[in-house]
Amino acid sequence: MQLKNRCIVIALGGNAITRPGIPDTIANQFKHTRESLPPIIKMAREGYRMVITHGNGPQVGNALLRVEIAREKAPELPLGVLVADTEGGIGYMIEQSLENGLMKEMIERDVVTIVTQTLVDKNDPSVKDPHKFVGQFIEEEDAKTLSRDLGWVIKKDKGRGWRRVVPSPKPIKIVNSKIIKTLVDMGVIVISAGGGGAPVYYEDDGSLEGMDAVVDKDRASAVLGLEIGADTLMIMTHEDGVYLNYGKEDQKLLDKLSRDEAKELLEAGHFPKGSMGPKIESAIQFLEGGGKKVIISSVGNGFDALEGKAGTTIT
Repeated sequence: MQLKNRCIVIALGGNAITRPGIPDTIANQFKHTRESLPPIIKMAREGYRMVITHGNGPQVGNALLRVEIAREKAPELPLGVLVADTEGGIGYMIEQSLENGLMKEMIERDVVTIVTQTLVDKNDPSVKDPHKFVGQFIEEEDAKTLSRDLGWVIKKDKGRGWRRVVPSPKPIKIVNSKIIKTLVDMGVIVISAGGGGAPVYYEDDGSLEGMDAVVDKDRASAVLGLEIGADTLMIMTHEDGVYLNYGKEDQKLLDKLSRDEAKELLEAGHFPKGSMGPKIESAIQFLEGGGKKVIISSVGNGFDALEGKAGTTIT
């Protein structure tokens, strides 16, 4: 197979594996993973060099629940380790499902999962003022107990109930980017930076240490893309693309945007922090750092979006 010079970082949204209203069993996660892969298999056939990243929010929430249930019966696992655990587990599901899909299509491409560490600043502002909700909803009395006994920071989530909040520091560097680039240059499809990667920081002696935090997957994907020389960042989500006035009667799909136009709309408040905002911020970061194109589309329309027939393209 003749490989293209183009390299794409494909950021799979959480709905690629876990879907609202459907029991989050492993069988269903495998099913949804298989359903999400046809566009990626088409890209593999066309010879694109690829890195696949993915979300892990529901899986980390379930892992935290298991830790809470097993408290005083099994050693507690810190959040950074749970991120790494889910990187491996979800990576295994994507890797196996993709290998099977490639085999059926008689496409000879190797696939590998790398449990990734993401460098962050230990003094990131979010450390002092954590805001990222994780885990299950908690009754108010239990919230007070957990806060007192475990030192958790717990806040109300939009009036729906109490939840733990943790830091979400901005990614600075992907620690494993050198080996990821080596593999991509060889034509290997790499699954990495799952859930944004396990956050780590440098101690004063230069050693790495983990942090109880989570990193935004799309931001980490942008950083990784720049470090490995990718020209395209593709963010696959549950929406068809980027909308103006989303959810209103006059909502409008924006099929093409310039970086400056995206920045103006972001600054004007069109893209909320809890939904499209971080994706647009990641797109701007990637383009300002030297990337050539960002595509935001639904999972199913991924290949059409790559050809400019669907989704939103930002240049």
